[in-house]
Amino acid sequence: MPLSGHDETHALLERAIAAEPSHFLRDGDVMAPGFDTALDELRRISTHTDEFLVDLERRERERTGIASLRLGFNRVQGFFIEIARSQAEHVPKDYIRRQTVKSAERFITAELKGFEDRVLGAREKSLARERELYEEILTALGAQVTSLQATAAALAQIDALASLAGRAAALEWVRPEFVEEPVLSISGGRHPVVERLAGQPFVPNDLELHAGRRMLVITGPNMGGKSTYMRQTALIAILAYIGSFVPAAAARIGPLDRIFTRIGAADDLAGGRSTFMVEMTETANILHSATARSLVLMDEIGRGTSTFDGLSLAWATARYLACRIGCFALFATHYFELTALPREAEGCANVHLDATEHGEQLVFLHAVKDGPANRSYGLQVAALAGVPREVIGEARARLEALEAERDGRRSPTAGPAAVQAELPLFAPSPAPRAGAPISAIEAELAAVDADALSPRAALELVYRLREKLSARD
Repeated sequence: MPLSGHDETHALLERAIAAEPSHFLRDGDVMAPGFDTALDELRRISTHTDEFLVDLERRERERTGIASLRLGFNRVQGFFIEIARSQAEHVPKDYIRRQTVKSAERFITAELKGFEDRVLGAREKSLARERELYEEILTALGAQVTSLQATAAALAQIDALASLAGRAAALEWVRPEFVEEPVLSISGGRHPVVERLAGQPFVPNDLELHAGRRMLVITGPNMGGKSTYMRQTALIAILAYIGSFVPAAAARIGPLDRIFTRIGAADDLAGGRSTFMVEMTETANILHSATARSLVLMDEIGRGTSTFDGLSLAWATARYLACRIGCFALFATHYFELTALPREAEGCANVHLDATEHGEQLVFLHAVKDGPANRSYGLQVAALAGVPREVIGEARARLEALEAERDGRRSPTAGPAAVQAELPLFAPSPAPRAGAPISAIEAELAAVDADALSPRAALELVYRLREKLSARD
């Protein structure tokens, strides 16, 4: 459909609608002054009552020669002309007596009665007239609604593109390159909002995902920039796919069908769901819906339950994304045990955002580096948040005791990888020693042909083995 400038419609709206109309038609003052003579007169009457009364009072004093004449109003009698009793005999013949009070007589004239009728209904008539005019304009615009919508859509598209172009030019964004192979390669990526609002220089970071490197396990301290790194990746992908330049030094992006996120903490108590239940519901949706062409952002899975439960869920979720779905994934976690995942899941890699202590200050470096983090700095972040020193001191003492207990349990040959020490949950079962004798139960199980067992025979076997176990114990 060819676009139109809608000159006649524009001229009509310019004449009909006030420069600053009320938010609601029921409040009036939507139509512009001068558009309708009847409306202007009704507005003048309802808003200039005092001027008319002052003018009428002046004229009546001059006509009657009664200096004490005055005009008044009450809700019972309406408008009236009040004259002292001593002057009542001098009133003109066209005065109509309306009321007698203690020391005065009250009259009305045909002119004052007509004004009264107009004033008392002027506001209601004004709003009714304004509503009538407004509906007439809507009717006129209805005949052009298809053309107006096409023009509005075009203007909205131009506005959006101009805004993106302006941001790209002002903030040094670059044009992304789209390719057919699975890749998400970003050099010098930045978060456009954080960069704009942060009170310090933004640290750009690179990202490299491809067919052989599909998941990054991201570790590092709170406030270190893990969530920013993840979100800027998603924003860069979204901006690229809507046709915008992106906040990066360079970007190569392959096919992406959807972006899934599990970030932040929120509950749905009204719906009967706790924070952890919401987290698990969102995780389930991702695991059921993501494909090999999806980008998945997972931030701190498993926080809302016990340590082993949460760690087990985080491990299994990350492994499912890496091994079963094969999507591009950024998996941020404080469970350092997950940094062992790249050793058993192909396509996984560890990266971290580091921090350093300078005196009593914690300095966040915000730079993404290869490998796992070596510390969480949780106590330092708590201190920055204002947690009392006494609490921090007690927490530090408890942490040292827990670390000492852990180190005492660790094998002398385990090496220095304290933060990557695998829990027994993820350690492989120990292989049997060569030449070790086997028990009678093991011997009997080894001799069983499981495929040839009937259900009844299998049940009898279970009972027999249980009896032997009880006898051995």
